[in-house]
Amino acid sequence: MPTYHIWTIGCQMNRAESARIASVLEQQGYRPTGSADEADIVVLNSCVVRQSAESKVVNKLHVMRRLKKGRPDLVLALTGFLVDSDDAALRKAYPHVDHFFQPGDLPEWLAMSRGPVPLPETAPVSVYVPIIQGCNNFCTYCIVPYRRGRERSRPVAGIVGEVAELVRRGAKEVILLGQNVDSYGHNLPDKPDLADLLDELNGIAGLLRIRFLTNHPKDMSSRLIERVAALDKVCRHISLPVQSGDDDILKAMRRGYTVDRYRRLVAEIRERVPGVALSTDLIVGFPGETEAQFQHSVGLLTELRFDAVHVACYSPRTGTLAARDLPDDVPREQKSRRLAIIEQLQQGILTEINAGLLGQTVDVLVDGRMKGKWRGRTGSDKLVFFSGPGDFAGRLVTVTLTRTSPWSLQGSVVLPGKDHDKEAR
Repeated sequence: MPTYHIWTIGCQMNRAESARIASVLEQQGYRPTGSADEADIVVLNSCVVRQSAESKVVNKLHVMRRLKKGRPDLVLALTGFLVDSDDAALRKAYPHVDHFFQPGDLPEWLAMSRGPVPLPETAPVSVYVPIIQGCNNFCTYCIVPYRRGRERSRPVAGIVGEVAELVRRGAKEVILLGQNVDSYGHNLPDKPDLADLLDELNGIAGLLRIRFLTNHPKDMSSRLIERVAALDKVCRHISLPVQSGDDDILKAMRRGYTVDRYRRLVAEIRERVPGVALSTDLIVGFPGETEAQFQHSVGLLTELRFDAVHVACYSPRTGTLAARDLPDDVPREQKSRRLAIIEQLQQGILTEINAGLLGQTVDVLVDGRMKGKWRGRTGSDKLVFFSGPGDFAGRLVTVTLTRTSPWSLQGSVVLPGKDHDKEAR
């Protein structure tokens, strides 16, 4: 039986696309192998959002050059962010690659037909479902619009049908993906939005939870917030990247909102969705960021107290406006120091937030085991570990929290696993 190997780096979108490619190959009779050395087809799914990721992709391509030299019959394909509509330069730089295709495409050589989106025979408990490709926001630091193109939404009916089938094959939770899910549907004929899609998905029997990411603060609507509050299967967890707590830096980033607008949005979400968990993204060391401007970010995180903060040091990406027009003038040691300050601040905030959950009961959707314990997440995306007899995989389990830490919670089972649609969000 022929074999395939898929190497993936990058975001959830890339992982979702790799899963789809794997489904196509398996439906054609290929079986997976953990090593490129043993595969008949190797697909590299690339990411270039950060320079470090692109360097790893380039290194992998050089490794594959040596493998291809020894095995000229090997079929090698490259997809992901490194591939754009004009692949002539890539073909010249990497002549050992047989096929290049853009993210979201399903080329003829890979698929025998252009029928429905291929799905795994057995779906995981939690599964990613892309709903929109591309981005129309040209943030100065971001390469995504140049590599994934303009926004293209999938029709509501196709997404609903796919999710229903994934649930039939074992999925309990879906995570809707897009560079900016708040723009969903704008390019479709009847102009549905994410709130409309959530309404449709909420009615699918057997589906326990719905999540979505990532949101853009300038595009998130009050109607969407209202649906998060009203729909019982939509998790009360929202990812809302702020990127900076300083208005001048936000303007240089071309984010399209002010710190005050962001504060008001957070206040609206927390007022209308009681108990909501909020996460955010932050970039430190953006070109021109002074110590005072950095302290504005520190102050905002201290004030708003997020459940998760994903922080990164700025690094210039070739092809972006920031790399072209703005000098990378914050020293590396200052970036590292600022990142450490944010991480330490957030650890303290999370310690306090999670300590407040001690003794509470939560519903945990179990996705596997780790170090002898069952593992899963609450509707607010808190990682929980617990012990208990029996098989809890894929089940919704009520757990009393007995220990807390900044990064995870531990507890004991209150009720046996549940297989119905009830969900404490």
